[in-house]
Amino acid sequence: MIFNSLGSNYNFEFVVKSLFSFPSKRNKEKLISLLQKKYGGKVVLLYKGREAIKLALELSRLPKGSKIGVNGFTCYVVYQAIVEAGYKPVYLDINGRSLNFDVNNLERYKEIRALIIQNTLGNPVDIISIESFCNKNNILIIEDLAHSAGGSYSDGTKVGTAGDFTALSFSQDKIIDAVSGGALIIRNIKFENLNKIKYENQPLGNQIRDRFYPLLTFKIRKLYPSGIGKYFHYVIKHLKILSDPMGGMNSIKYHYLPNWYSLMALLRLSRLDMEIEHRRAIAKIYSRELNPNIISSDVKKNCEISTNIRFPIFVENRKSLIFYLKNNGIFISDIWYDAPVAPSKLIGKTDYNGSCPESEKISKQILNLPTHINVSRNDAAKISALINKWQNTNRK
Repeated sequence: MIFNSLGSNYNFEFVVKSLFSFPSKRNKEKLISLLQKKYGGKVVLLYKGREAIKLALELSRLPKGSKIGVNGFTCYVVYQAIVEAGYKPVYLDINGRSLNFDVNNLERYKEIRALIIQNTLGNPVDIISIESFCNKNNILIIEDLAHSAGGSYSDGTKVGTAGDFTALSFSQDKIIDAVSGGALIIRNIKFENLNKIKYENQPLGNQIRDRFYPLLTFKIRKLYPSGIGKYFHYVIKHLKILSDPMGGMNSIKYHYLPNWYSLMALLRLSRLDMEIEHRRAIAKIYSRELNPNIISSDVKKNCEISTNIRFPIFVENRKSLIFYLKNNGIFISDIWYDAPVAPSKLIGKTDYNGSCPESEKISKQILNLPTHINVSRNDAAKISALINKWQNTNRK
């Protein structure tokens, strides 16, 4: 039984530690120290990555209403962070299957005052040309590392060390998955004034749900082959026992990060390099085994420097492939993203106006294959063989 998301980054040891570890202030201090060394700058720990993006924009002190460039293939919470900070998003269409914008997309938008770099699914942007453009046009850079912490750019620069701000997410299914959490690293010292920021405590109920999330998802995955897992998942989800990463969508407020999350983030960070190497090995198998017509040459080229949090393929009749894989015990329905500002059910709440035709095209074709620690090399080969078989059958 193979899954993509839903606790995919956890093993039994992580489940035990999530339940029985005793948090201390020392964990938070260690996490701050580690992030300072890794990225260079003042560290602010928060409960969500979206809070980090909003805080970066507020600390930038740009005039309200300024235009903020964002990948035109992104998550609703990024849009939300920009708008709640008092700014206007400008959607930069992606360069096809690279899943990222490039400097050519930027050339038409010299009025942008800040740029959020996403490195979609871990695949890095061309930071050399983008950084040069931003320096020439006095544009701030915010690196959003939800997908790409631990990766590198093509010139060897570590992702997260090129911008004025670095935003991290420790949320479910992110590259550093500590159930929840986030951080902002303020790399440009002129933006370090935090005096006016007000923080709230995270409700205890949310903390309890987060602590039990690794156990509950571990049980769901184990019970799925018997058929019980599906119903167990349905019940705990509808009883609101299962932690929801998209919860609290009404507004983005700033929350202190409780010490327990710092401990979980430290555990994930201690294994980040090892897990990224595993993801790269899995991504190489997909790159080698799958029909080249359905993969991105850009993603394939960057396998060795990307974090490969997912491996994207691009197919017509996506629903048919998802159903085919499900019938073969592979539960992959990860469409990240299903709209230029995803999820598609929320795009109506944005001001997106059809400015990203490439993103719209890709969002109808993309399906993401798993690379996480619970997917073995044999699993990746099996998934590849099944997809190739499905393709050959559908050609006839």
